[in-house]
Amino acid sequence: MGELSTLINIGNKVEQQLNEVGIETINQLIETGSRQAWLRIKEIDDSACINRLYALEGAIQGIRWHDLSEVSKEELREFFNTYKKL
Repeated sequence: MGELSTLINIGNKVEQQLNEVGIETINQLIETGSRQAWLRIKEIDDSACINRLYALEGAIQGIRWHDLSEVSKEELREFFNTYKKL
């Protein structure tokens, strides 16, 4: 268990995936952003779902993904729908 799993919404599996795609610190995750981090994970795990995208954004914001604003969720949904077929 490393630094990323200390963030809310980030468990061991997601931390492992983030590490695999070159994101190993909280600052790297923040700098990369949830969308780009999710795209990198999607390249190695085709099952990466919208909840994982929400989890990454919530981790960056320091809140449970369930508590993301409706505006944030809608923006993330639009992004997800653009890339989910890749």
